[in-house]
Amino acid sequence: MLNQKKICRRFEKEDGQQETEKEEECKKKNCQEEEEGKGAAVIFSLRNQVGGLIRALRVFQENNVNVQHIESRKSRQRPSQYEIYVDVQCEQNQINDLLHNLEHEVECVSLEQFEKGEVQISDHPPPTPTSPGLELAFDGMPWFPRKMSDLDKSAKRVLMYGTELDADHPGFKDETYRKRRKHFTDIAFDYKHGQTIPYVQYTPEEIQTWGTVFTHLKKLYPTHACKEFLENFNLLIKFCGYRKNNIPQLEDVSRFLRQRTGFQLRPVAGYLSSRDFLAGLAFRVFHCTQYIRHSSDPFYTPEPDCCHELLGHVPLLADASFAQFSQELGLASLGASEDEVDKLSTCYFFTVEFGLCKQAGEMRVYGAGLLSSVAELQHSLSSSAKVLPFEPERTSQQLPLITTFQDLYFYTDSFDEAKEKMREFACTIKRPFGLRYNPYTQTVEILSNTRKIANLVSELKGDLCVVTTALKKIRGKK
Repeated sequence: MLNQKKICRRFEKEDGQQETEKEEECKKKNCQEEEEGKGAAVIFSLRNQVGGLIRALRVFQENNVNVQHIESRKSRQRPSQYEIYVDVQCEQNQINDLLHNLEHEVECVSLEQFEKGEVQISDHPPPTPTSPGLELAFDGMPWFPRKMSDLDKSAKRVLMYGTELDADHPGFKDETYRKRRKHFTDIAFDYKHGQTIPYVQYTPEEIQTWGTVFTHLKKLYPTHACKEFLENFNLLIKFCGYRKNNIPQLEDVSRFLRQRTGFQLRPVAGYLSSRDFLAGLAFRVFHCTQYIRHSSDPFYTPEPDCCHELLGHVPLLADASFAQFSQELGLASLGASEDEVDKLSTCYFFTVEFGLCKQAGEMRVYGAGLLSSVAELQHSLSSSAKVLPFEPERTSQQLPLITTFQDLYFYTDSFDEAKEKMREFACTIKRPFGLRYNPYTQTVEILSNTRKIANLVSELKGDLCVVTTALKKIRGKK
């Protein structure tokens, strides 16, 4: 506004016609700023047709409407159904055209408008960090969860799948499978922090699909998986019912993880954004799907399912060093910019999902995406796979591939090495304060002044005293 006032004053000295024109210009700019100060959300329900969501999103593209966030959620009017919620940024005339054109593609459509920065008090999840209604803190920094119960808000922001399956999904035409998926979606959406994860009575068909995947992967693990994975996989067989004729229950596995590393599982309906998923790791919470892939192709899934989560991820979440590595990745993402979150999620992809490590002079696998895929697990350790040392800056520039084998894999000599490299990389994230997870209160503490840092130092001195005393006792025995 200061620059606009200077422009207007300058033209006060010129002739009246020029002054009038510039005043009109300023008014137009002011009006434009007022318009840009408003946010909008378009809410619609899909018709029961192939490619309904794709058709609807194409309307946004054709009308040049900037989509900042999209999610599926339970309908306010009809709680038994779901609706699509889309945060948009555009001019009012574009909104009018958008609504008119959308009416031809969707079941029903409505509009919500609000001031940017306005805090929305409703039963809906908070907007994502790029949404117009976002509550910002610390000079424009994106919202992030501060306590574990805050994940109740972000865990419902499912970006893909859930109840909506693409036309090329193996289960798209299977009405029974789609109804089954809705059952798992309802469990995830109804779940709240602190509750017991509901037990599921899996069908014989689901158990058979699990058994096929489990049997083939179990044969490969001894020659392909890292030693930490193998140790914990055997414990899961012993204590959590991991076997070919039984799909482990999320609640049982979550209790096992809490005892081992403090990690716990939380049911989720489908894909979360990178920001929301990584935020869960900061609290040692792993968002885990409870449904299983379609039985028509047990060795393929276009999305994470419980075969991927329970076989690929869980064994290493039970390892103390790997659990800490995962949590530090999550903590680094809190309050980070979109570009920084993209880099962190890419590093996550090529480590936690597709990472390799050297053990006893041999290359082994620790990435969950590989350890839950029979074909790519074998490919990753073959002579045709290209492998480079893990360097966060280099790795963050690599393009992740979803539907094919990766062009490139990255390895480290140990999880501790990966942790140290990620710690150095996290230091480059621009944030005006430090973050620390407090396991006693299950909250993220913001270290924004010397008093908070002094309190932390006092706690660390207590821990250091315990370690020093223990060392003295050990030396005294020698």
